[in-house]
Amino acid sequence: MTSFRTPKIYLREPTKRDQEELLALNRASRNFHRGLVSPPTKTTEYVSLLERARSDAFAYFLICRKEDDAILGLINLSQIFHGPFQSAYLGYYIGEKYARQGFMTEALQLTLRHAFGNLKLHRLEANIQPGNTASVALVKRAGFVREGYSRRYLKIGGQWRDHERWALIAEDWKTRGR
Repeated sequence: MTSFRTPKIYLREPTKRDQEELLALNRASRNFHRGLVSPPTKTTEYVSLLERARSDAFAYFLICRKEDDAILGLINLSQIFHGPFQSAYLGYYIGEKYARQGFMTEALQLTLRHAFGNLKLHRLEANIQPGNTASVALVKRAGFVREGYSRRYLKIGGQWRDHERWALIAEDWKTRGR
């Protein structure tokens, strides 16, 4: 896991003892996340996350600040496919009090290194609601390309929501200098 570090943050897998800190962060960020993402705010939801994290089809990482080990958010790969597909979906969120400080940009770069380097994936896809300008800017900076638009694609906060499909392939990531 030493390659999962930058000067400001590190990524690590979630454990049972992280439950209260992450749930408290997510509860405090409810209004910030509303309509965009539904992170776990209840014990049962966190237990489900830990169960998924044990599967080879998922990779969950807490985003932690180096100076004090505070949990800032979470980034994950889901539906990881190997074989001819070599693909996964990217998901992420950050606590409101840590937003717009560059932490997610660093976390995304570490996750891309893991996905394209360690996991040898060929493609990552991020699905983002059209009005989520911060998230669109994040993936654009990382080299993702908008590939399409999906109406009523994901159910978030009890509503089906439209999403733009953004993707990055390994060749483009390597060309950008990682």
